[in-house]
Amino acid sequence: MSTVESQNPLVNRLPGAGRRVGVIGVPLDFGAGIAGVGLGPAAMRVARLNQRIAQLGYEVRDLGDMRLERPRYVAPPDDKAKYLPEVAAACAALAAEVGAMMRAGELPIVLGGDHAIAAGSISGVASVLHEKNEALGLIWFDAHADMNTPETSPSGNVHGMPLAALFGYGPKELTHIAGEQPKLQPRFCAHLGARDLDTAERELIRRLDLRLFTMREIDERGMSACIDEAIAIAAQAPGGYHVTFDVDALDPGDAPGSGTVVRGGLTYREAHLAMEKIAEAGGMISLEVVEINTTLDVNNRTAELGVELILSALGKTIL
Repeated sequence: MSTVESQNPLVNRLPGAGRRVGVIGVPLDFGAGIAGVGLGPAAMRVARLNQRIAQLGYEVRDLGDMRLERPRYVAPPDDKAKYLPEVAAACAALAAEVGAMMRAGELPIVLGGDHAIAAGSISGVASVLHEKNEALGLIWFDAHADMNTPETSPSGNVHGMPLAALFGYGPKELTHIAGEQPKLQPRFCAHLGARDLDTAERELIRRLDLRLFTMREIDERGMSACIDEAIAIAAQAPGGYHVTFDVDALDPGDAPGSGTVVRGGLTYREAHLAMEKIAEAGGMISLEVVEINTTLDVNNRTAELGVELILSALGKTIL
């Protein structure tokens, strides 16, 4: 920022004034059952993500998309963890990139790709905090729990396993990314928007005593009360918290570009309210938006909404 800009009160009032973000795309789609999410990062850039973040006053450094080693074979239908070596390698590389961003003083913004990448992004953030003996909090938006393991997964798709792995459950290829310790403590984590859970996931949620705000609870109490409680839970973590947003948390009417749509999700305004309150509260140290499937989207609507939610989480307001 120039000297003239720094003396301009209008510039100084921008939410990102004096702050830096790092943007990285992870075009990983082999953790999911349907191709198309690999183009999610490109779709968000088409929606002018970087330029719109810069308009909030942030200094933006875009690392582009990671170059991933794609599988050269077709996983058999009965494989209980399809393409696990390739997914794990991508996640390990992402963890290193995210860790480097944080050490450089940047707030990482990760663009997916399918939700398997969270095993890498969150591991990278947690590894940096682990060096300072600080715990990481989490706010996870999703229609699904993503808490299966190869033994419990009905599909064998790894994008249904990252949250379990971050708690230390599942294959070592995922649980040991960027260190052997569990990356998260359930008492600092909140999950919002669930409406499609598997039996084994319910059991693990109860065992961990994870705070899960289902769509019924959000319907009954309202998003404002639920997100306030979720932020209070995540903010107890000394190191701050990560926010990960799977677009299937949204109602398909607002976000058609998802390969795992479930009717009855968050509305456009509920999602924005949640992200706006996260920005107001402070404490978010990394952000992620995943599962935008361009082959299913309509006129880039879901990618555009993903960008808008990122902007709200970074401090954009109506007035």
